[in-house]
Parts: sequence; structure tokens; C-alpha cells
Amino acid sequence: MPEYQRALVWFRRDLRDHDHAALYHALECARQVFCAFVFDRDILDALARPADRRIEFIHASVTALQQALQAKGGGLIVKYGIARNEIVRLAAGIRADAVFYNHDDDPAARVRDAAVESALNARDIAVHHSKDAVIFEREEVLTASGTPYSVFTPYKNAWLKTLTPHDLQAYPVDACVDRLAARSTDIPALQDMGFAPTGLKLPTGMAGGAQLLDDFMDRIDRYQAARDFPALKGPSYLSVHLRFGTVSIRQLAAAAWQRGGRGAQTWLSELIWRDFYHQVLWHRPDVAAGHAFKQQYDTLPWPNPPGHFEAWCEARTGYPLVDAAMRQLNQTGYMHNRLRMVAASFLTKDLLVDWRLGERYFADKLIDFDLAANSGGWQWAASVGCDAQPWFRIFNPVTQSEKFDAQGRFIRRYLPELARAPDKFIHAPWKMSAAEQQGTGCVIGRDYPAPIVDHAVQREQALALFKSAVSWSGAG
Repeated sequence: MPEYQRALVWFRRDLRDHDHAALYHALECARQVFCAFVFDRDILDALARPADRRIEFIHASVTALQQALQAKGGGLIVKYGIARNEIVRLAAGIRADAVFYNHDDDPAARVRDAAVESALNARDIAVHHSKDAVIFEREEVLTASGTPYSVFTPYKNAWLKTLTPHDLQAYPVDACVDRLAARSTDIPALQDMGFAPTGLKLPTGMAGGAQLLDDFMDRIDRYQAARDFPALKGPSYLSVHLRFGTVSIRQLAAAAWQRGGRGAQTWLSELIWRDFYHQVLWHRPDVAAGHAFKQQYDTLPWPNPPGHFEAWCEARTGYPLVDAAMRQLNQTGYMHNRLRMVAASFLTKDLLVDWRLGERYFADKLIDFDLAANSGGWQWAASVGCDAQPWFRIFNPVTQSEKFDAQGRFIRRYLPELARAPDKFIHAPWKMSAAEQQGTGCVIGRDYPAPIVDHAVQREQALALFKSAVSWSGAG
């Protein structure tokens, strides 16, 4: 790599000062390295509401990143504007010879980055971009015929065969921190950008990610057994930190790889799923625009019965596990992974609502929203994506509830109106007699909704919908 006098590192979804590919490469080959982050109005202006947990998380994490870089003798220039303009203007202003940043495979980000690279090259400023957010990306894990995988298990097997210790090594950023430029700017307040505090109750920044990782490593051996039960402390809760890069994917994968055992292996498999969905997005960017991976289902005639989507969004379906999951999402910006599958299956297979509506709702509400994983997960649940849940397997919301929240602990946490319902009725409270409903203080239809649909009836309708698609498309 050439040597430069000055370089600019553009931070995006990688808000940490360690094990950072672009920062390391810049420090390695430039005598002076400036760091920048842009609150991008192309993204922020499209957000629907001022109280957005993601922006508060990013703001706190950018503040922590600036402080960490300053502690190393450097700084962080923070701008609020159109990123594709601000970065070019800043690079020219500091007379940078090169700009370094890490890959972002979201289609809109690819368009933005191409525009930035073109504008920088027109000013004789070099551009270097690096893999950082995943272990393997793009064309690194392909089939023997050189095509991308569309089924997870063969991809996982190839991923594991490809992996070497080198792939998990951290970038030694601290070896060259004396080259950091001590230039910072004030960070605009949330209110100055049109946003409001949300009372975020989540550890933020690099310290928050490290805290959650330490906590998870103490219980990772139980992960495989506990991860499907929403009332238990089973997940890592690191998804938002992975999304914004306040932890390193190499650190997480290395921790799982080195730990071994069923829990760590199961968690590593979840990290591989993340790589898989990012690879799918790279090769099929159309899936981010609402197109089904399985193209024969792209025009599936979803009935979209009036009121069903709204009832799902507002936790008024009458199915307690689904409603509790939606209240968790609406109140916290997080939803347990098992419940994401249950809620998505219920919307598409029970309520017969187009999966794209649910995907957009999650995109708006989830603090850990990741385009690749959200699109992949929704298409999986709706049986229209790669390696999808077969369309003839349909989650029963009551049996899912009985299996994964047997005592109704999670349901009672988010549906206090059902707090006094006996365990045998907590999953289907409409089965209580009128006297039992009066005794528990929860009359169905008054204090808690009656079921919006009959699962058995809807299951048959969903099967008929997909059978018709198979017959007229010639799909097998």
C-alpha cells in the first residue's frame, strides 16, 4: 500500500477504536490520520419520529468513541449533514491524500460510497475500503462452481472449512496510535438534529459492548439450552453492538471458536447466519427492495385482510405470546429472536398479511435493525426466501407459547392483564369459562382481545395460498 502524508478514516457502522480494519490500514501507511463521523441527513431525515432509540445509541457511542480516540492522542471530527458531501469536503479541507473506510453492503450505502469514491478520485484523493463487519464477505465463500450459496448448512460447512486463525486475528491498531491527529469538533446535540432522548436503558458504546460480552461469556455454555425461552436470560444481547460495530465480529467469533462446547458452537452458528445473510444481500440486492429471494413468490397474492396488520402492530391479536412479543418490541425496541420467528410467522401465515409490511415495521422499531438479517429473517418466516421455512410448516402460536413460555412468565411481564390467568389458560385465555374470566379480572373481549382469527382455519388458507402459487408458477 502506498505511503501518504495525511489520511482520513470515515467511521460508519464500526464505532470502536480497536480491531478496526480501516483505521489500522490508515495508521499503517499515513503519517497523520484524521478520524470522522457524519450524522448522515440522507438517513436521518427519512426517520419517522424524533424519539428513535437507534440515534440515541449511535450518539452515545460516537461520544464514547471520540473520548477514546482523544485518550490515545487523537480525535474525532463529527459532522451533521449529507455524508457524501461532508466527507469529500472534509478530505479536501485537511488536504488528505487518501480516505479509508470499511464496507457497508446495504444497497443504499453502496450507491453512496460509489459517489464518494468518484468525487474523491476526481480530486486526486485515493480511496481504500476494507472488510470489517463480517468474517467472510461477498465472494469469499462460494460453491465449487463459483456461485453463492442459497442454503445455510452447506454455506456453514464451507465457512468452517475456510476459517483459519488468521481470519480471527485482531487488527493491532494501538501499534501506530502516535499517528492520530488530535483534531475534534463538538458533537451536535440530539435536539439540534431534530431528535429527542428516549430514556435508553441499554449499555452503549465500546464499554457497553464489552460489559455485555463479559456477562455473556459467563453463561455461554447454557446458550444452546436457554436461547429459545424468552423469560430466561439466554441471548447475548449483543446484536445492537454488532450492528453499530461497538464490538468486533472477530473478537466474538474468536471467543466462540476458542471456547468450544455446545453453547459456544450454537452461538458461532448464529454469527455464521449473519455472514450468510450479508452474502445474500451482496449478491441479491433486490431482496432489500422488497423482492422475494424465491422469485416465484414475488407476486404471491397476500389477502391482507383489513385491520389485521394494525392489530398485530398494536398487540391486539388475542394470542398472548404474539401480543407479548409485540409489546416488548414497541416498549423496548428489542424482540427475543424466537419471538421474531413466531411473530413473523403469525403475521404471514395466520393473518395472511404480506411479509413486506412486517419487515418494514421491524425496520422502523428494532434498535438492532440490520437490513440483511431483517430481510433474510422475514423471508425465512414467510417461506419466500433462501433456505426458508418450508411453506407447509406453519408455527402454531399456542403450542409455541406452551413450549417456550410454559409458565407464562414472559407473557405476564408484558401482558399484566393476564397476570392472574392460570398456567393452563395463559396461552389460550379465551378457553376460560365466563366465571374463570371474572375470577382472574380479565374478561376476554373487554380486558384482553378475543382471538382475531382461528389458527386452524388460517392454516388451511395459508396452505391453499402457497399451493396455488406452486401450481401456477411450476415451482416444485
